[in-house]
Amino acid sequence: MFVGHYSVAFAVKTERNKIPLWVLFIAVQFLDYIWATLVLLGVEKLRVIKGFTAGSMLDSYFHPYSHSLIAAMAWSAVAVLLYQPLCSWLGYSYRKSAALIVGLAVFSHWILDLIAHPRDLAIYDNRWKVGFGLWNYRDPEFALEIALLAGGIVLYLARNVMPAIRRRAVIAFGMALVVVQIGDTYVPRTPLTDRGTAMGVWIFYTLFVVMAFFLERIGSRRQINSR
Repeated sequence: MFVGHYSVAFAVKTERNKIPLWVLFIAVQFLDYIWATLVLLGVEKLRVIKGFTAGSMLDSYFHPYSHSLIAAMAWSAVAVLLYQPLCSWLGYSYRKSAALIVGLAVFSHWILDLIAHPRDLAIYDNRWKVGFGLWNYRDPEFALEIALLAGGIVLYLARNVMPAIRRRAVIAFGMALVVVQIGDTYVPRTPLTDRGTAMGVWIFYTLFVVMAFFLERIGSRRQINSR
């Protein structure tokens, strides 16, 4: 699962919970940030094999500290606890319900990975591995990614008040994510090293976070002046 993860970020953002979209973009990929860091440190293991599955080249055969069920639950709890100091540091309003939503957004990553991954997601440590394996079926997996993303964006647009210029920017951003997913799923490429893949995760995921940050600033001055 790739851009489908961002569907959760879009879907749960509302005017009521006031969670910044960029925070949710980090939350839904938080487990992959941990994973990429641990791969770079040599703690977790990854092989990049062309044709490993129809939809992905990633054989993440040892990632119990980032992607086991128990680890996902623990990292979700960490996210809940970190949200309050983050809000205090950045001057955002804080609600306990919002912190819980951030934690659920983190955990959603494991649920969606369960659908896509082959049997490489451990329940505990590196044992009892599960995965429904939708990556083995390229077209259905791609369709699910795009359907999730589209549904999340529709909910975001319906549940949040914003100027027309931002609505157009959100749609354009969604289309850009679709293009990224097309490239990831269908465009042939030479496999990167494990470290190169991990660095790519950090670079591209952070780029999307930055884009989400600026997306919600579009038209914000106009909204303030109109009040």
